Amino acid sequence: MAHARTQISSGWTFKQQDWPSEEWLPVSQVPSQIHMDLLANKKIPDPYVDLNERAVQWVGEKTWVYRAAFSVPELATEGDGAGAVTTDLVFEGLDTFATVLVNGAEVLKTDNMFVSYRVDVSPHVKAGGDAQNVLEIVFDSALLRGRELVEKHSHEHNFLVRQTEAGRVPVRKAQYNWGWDWGPILMTAGPWKPVWVERYVARVDDVWAENEVAEDLASCAGTIYATLKGAVSKGDQVVVLLSKDDKVVLEETVDADDTGRVSVPFKLSNPELWYPLNYGAQARYQLRATLVRQGRALDAQTKLIGFRRTQLVQEPDEHGKSFYFRINNVDVFAGGSCWIPADSYLSAITPQRYRDWVRLAAEGNQVMLRVWGGGVYEHDALVDACDELGVLLWHDFQFACASYPAHPSFLASVELEARQHVRRLRSHPSMVIWAGNNEDYQVQERYRLDYDFENKDPEAWLKSTFPARYIYEHLLPKVVAEEDPHMIYHPSSPWGDGKPTADPTVGDIHQWNLWHGTISKYQEASLLGGRFVSEFGMEAYPHLETVARMASSPAQLRPGSMVLDFHNKGIGHERRMMTYVVENFRPGDVSDLARYVHLTQVAQAETMRAAYKAWRRDWGTGTASSSKDGSSRSEGSSSSSAIEGRKCGGVLVWQLNDCWPTMSWAVVDYHLVPKPAWHAIRRALQPLDVGVSRTYHDWTQTGYYIDENSKLCTGQVDQTLPARPGTSTLDVWVASASVQPVAVRVAVRFVSVRSGRDVAPPLEVDAEAAPNATTDVHVAVPLPASAPGADDPNRRFDVDAYDPYVVHATLSVDGRVVATDAAWPDPIKFLDMADRGVAFQVSSAGDEVVVTAERPVKSFVFEEAEGLRVSDNGFDIMPGEKQVIKVQGNVKADKLRWTYVDAPAASMEIS
Repeated sequence: MAHARTQISSGWTFKQQDWPSEEWLPVSQVPSQIHMDLLANKKIPDPYVDLNERAVQWVGEKTWVYRAAFSVPELATEGDGAGAVTTDLVFEGLDTFATVLVNGAEVLKTDNMFVSYRVDVSPHVKAGGDAQNVLEIVFDSALLRGRELVEKHSHEHNFLVRQTEAGRVPVRKAQYNWGWDWGPILMTAGPWKPVWVERYVARVDDVWAENEVAEDLASCAGTIYATLKGAVSKGDQVVVLLSKDDKVVLEETVDADDTGRVSVPFKLSNPELWYPLNYGAQARYQLRATLVRQGRALDAQTKLIGFRRTQLVQEPDEHGKSFYFRINNVDVFAGGSCWIPADSYLSAITPQRYRDWVRLAAEGNQVMLRVWGGGVYEHDALVDACDELGVLLWHDFQFACASYPAHPSFLASVELEARQHVRRLRSHPSMVIWAGNNEDYQVQERYRLDYDFENKDPEAWLKSTFPARYIYEHLLPKVVAEEDPHMIYHPSSPWGDGKPTADPTVGDIHQWNLWHGTISKYQEASLLGGRFVSEFGMEAYPHLETVARMASSPAQLRPGSMVLDFHNKGIGHERRMMTYVVENFRPGDVSDLARYVHLTQVAQAETMRAAYKAWRRDWGTGTASSSKDGSSRSEGSSSSSAIEGRKCGGVLVWQLNDCWPTMSWAVVDYHLVPKPAWHAIRRALQPLDVGVSRTYHDWTQTGYYIDENSKLCTGQVDQTLPARPGTSTLDVWVASASVQPVAVRVAVRFVSVRSGRDVAPPLEVDAEAAPNATTDVHVAVPLPASAPGADDPNRRFDVDAYDPYVVHATLSVDGRVVATDAAWPDPIKFLDMADRGVAFQVSSAGDEVVVTAERPVKSFVFEEAEGLRVSDNGFDIMPGEKQVIKVQGNVKADKLRWTYVDAPAASMEIS
């Protein structure tokens, strides 16, 4: 073909601008960023270890120069009359303020990390295979340039921020580079994406299929567009080919015109549709456009695309206004995670690592990832993996936690980046929604910036103290409508029709009264939901191996050490993390790192269990059919069979991943090692799940006496309430993602924590799990007392005779257990958990271990590490149960280290 493309990936060198002219250091490969190259050349300590982040801050204040020699590729058709040849340099991403020189001539200046640049350098390069050209890129300090821009525009805009410094706001660069409450301050620079030299006569710039699937799903109609660039001639043709599994579905040849744009209307009958994970297959078609001149192919472009019908259902209902996704006429509960950049050095993330991350989400039954607005427009490798594995993508535009300006040059830069990325992602079936920003309307609320939802004049918004509204409610929706007409656009996250961002009745919410805010107990999760919870979280330590890699000195491997505290960037993390630990568990020796790691992980996992179970229950309620003996229901059980609306349309934990080794809200650490919380989410989002809850009694305050003046609970707590008759009930429900009814059996046991014996007869119910719904099996069933004489409030409460029990539910299909859940008496720290009778049976191959216990065990955890995977973790164990765990990786089952709540030691080996 008459199109040659060579990546300039090797032969690079770099230097600080004010170093001696001869002091050029090697770059292993490009893409790269300055910290990676300085570290490789031993010019800086590893910022991910100890307190070294502070020792490298000078890097972000300097100007850096990258240089490479390159040759211009030859075209097979050159000189044979095919047409004039163009030579371009293509920069997929430059970080950020860059001046590009070719053979000493300035050809480009950049100021946007998110934009790709293509420059015709034909007048500046020497052609021929042996001719060498010099490419030099000078990167100014984004840190200093940002501060200069704030000063330059301070007369017209107030640069308000909720994270880090104001200098980030006017700079179109990954905002987390300035640091965040989970990541370091590492002001990167460099050619962070590939650099190419291209030669062509004419080329296919883009091909995509605007399409709409019919309401009955029986057809898909639309238009295939191809855009041409270069010396397009009269008589040029474009061959458009659509195929599926090597079978041609559509083939058409059209003449190119002088606009460089061709279009081919199409209609498919009975198309194979793309479905999300657990809802169907991920069918994809191959779309190819070939530019032909006089029978010779000059260039071609191929994409994998998918067809699906997508709706964001926002309709008034008894709870306010719904917010959930409907894919191919199937309502989808969007359980998943928020995604941040997977490294502080974006260039270090390989395509395989992106795929491994998405696979972890999919293996965890997570059907949606939300790409957060303080990072980058995500890599094709991540989006391709989502397409392949069925993970829906919610993508924020890249604005976060600030009041952004709206002067003309800033708006022009934003529009350019938005158009590029909407075009890039519009062919991906996993991509279902763009959101305008992350939490910028919360900044508007906090600082009382101008906002009148009824004012619909964009020009007036530009003159207000919140001019970024113009970006989120005018510019970005306009770009999306023009470039991808059937894509969903949402002005912000969170956002709900201009109402307060914390309003749980409309739009999406970020529920931060868990951890932040009121520091609510995770047992209250059912009271904290919304129409769509797009953020919530709980911090925890990663596993011990990851913690050990943060510090070079063993003396620093203790809770509260200088190094470990430094790595946790969460504001107030000490008091919040310890609050959740000591409220619920016996902290024991708080200097014991293994124990503290485990307890923080348990608190996080319990939060995930409580939230995902409760909010998935709000997806919609059906009911069970009949009890085991054929009678109608036991007293207190539900009897309605109607689905009562989609009160909650999805839950996205903050966050799936980390950008460096740290203690954070991530449920999987930087090294792709899952915390127990990831397993808790996986269990709660499995296609068929059971949930059980019991009445929550606050053991830290009482609601019996409300002071008339303060309106606060001021009475004394009665910690015996849960043990008394008539004070507590249980609920049991089944959540199903199947579009068909499923016959199930639900068994509920009441298991003594002390003895492991059943303290009451079990409840067994045969039920029908309603399709794509939650089905209530038991509602408000009274729980028996757990202490003798507890019905007499005047009798001395005998703590030694107190016999609390676990309510344990088992869900079976065709006699096979598919899910379990347990509601423990809170708080766990009140329970006597001594001598659980834990036993192991290890397979001869060392790839499986069976765990049993004589008495209930809370949060049994294997220590996971990089290169080791276990099939389940952080699970409870009930007497009579066998937990069968598959082991993969570099550790045999008998060498696994383990613990549980109140275990004799915090890290024990099976053998």
